[in-house]
Amino acid sequence: MSNYLVAMEAAWLVRDVEDVDDAIGVAVSEAGKRLNEQDKEYVEVEVGVTPCPACGEPFDSAFIAANTALVGLLLEIEVFNADGENHATRIAKSEVGGALRDVPLSVIEVVETEGEEE
Repeated sequence: MSNYLVAMEAAWLVRDVEDVDDAIGVAVSEAGKRLNEQDKEYVEVEVGVTPCPACGEPFDSAFIAANTALVGLLLEIEVFNADGENHATRIAKSEVGGALRDVPLSVIEVVETEGEEE
């Protein structure tokens, strides 16, 4: 059994915003609030990054049209004692997906971390 850090991307919709920074703040705050209400304080929430199609430089994953924003959030969770990457992925999606119902999630990276020596 191993420990894994699972990173997921979430698509968060924010209505009635005019500014990208406001949209990001609302998205991170709302996601954190919903996770905390389900006792999932251990899930890290931050804004994701998207590479610029022209130059390749990363920028915040947020787009606004008609005062509605789509914000890409990065969610990270440490999964302990999983049988492998697939098992860790299923555990992470179950934990986070249960708290963030109706929010699209996609696993973007799974990294094995060092566990305790037995």
